[in-house]
Amino acid sequence: MSHRCQSILAAANGRRVADMAGVSAELEDAHVIPKHSHPEDQLLFASEGVMTLTTEQGLWVVPPLRAVWIPADTTHSVAMSGRVSMRTLYFQPRLCRSFPRKCMVMNVSSLLRELILHACTFPKLRKEDPAQKRIVEIIVEQLKAVESIPLQLPHPADSRATRVVKTLFANPGDQRTLEKLCADCGASKRTIQRLFLEETKMTFNKWRQQLRLLHAMQRLAAGDKVTSAALEAGYNSTSAFISMFRKQLGTTPTRYLQGSVVRGADAAPTGATNKGDSRMAAD
Repeated sequence: MSHRCQSILAAANGRRVADMAGVSAELEDAHVIPKHSHPEDQLLFASEGVMTLTTEQGLWVVPPLRAVWIPADTTHSVAMSGRVSMRTLYFQPRLCRSFPRKCMVMNVSSLLRELILHACTFPKLRKEDPAQKRIVEIIVEQLKAVESIPLQLPHPADSRATRVVKTLFANPGDQRTLEKLCADCGASKRTIQRLFLEETKMTFNKWRQQLRLLHAMQRLAAGDKVTSAALEAGYNSTSAFISMFRKQLGTTPTRYLQGSVVRGADAAPTGATNKGDSRMAAD
């Protein structure tokens, strides 16, 4: 069961009372916000800890000093890995009509980070107030320029592929081949390969690689050492994990989780963006 929250930007009679609102929360490791949805567009940002957003379409892992965009009426849950200092912005959907209608993880520039933190000092922001209007407009403009980073794991819909997914979610380090996994899901290897490609736009091997990467990131945020996180996620060695992490995200796991890429360059890691569809205000 999921819960649809009341609008934080409207009065009980439905009249709009604000254009943007900020909420701050300090959450412990392993805390889970159950399935729910909001009538507003939402931006989740954490300066500490890792968040995992889950929807029917997949999951998105959000490292420190990054954020995730959640369109209005998207049913989702959020799980914490490590202590999380969360900041949330809610937007009237009319402010963000050109933004993607799907979730995405993004890098957050130094300017946008400070704007998010500043906006969260206001319970609500109204464009009728000139100073607050400027804050709202600058944040929206900054969001139009962000680019996504590849920290999502789409879910296949077919029940046969879903059985494989559930098996690997239960044990990301499972070393069995796809052929052996298929023996328990009632489909051939070729069928499962086709389903993953059609429904997730990723090959099975790429999907599995992404699952292992994201699982290791969650374990690191929860306090595991790099070697322990790598082995639990199914990597044969620490060096293999670090090499894959660097290839995907442009730096080492430790530096990435400390937010050094964002602080140092205010830009996406090498090879981590898809400029064809990742800008928030894509044409």
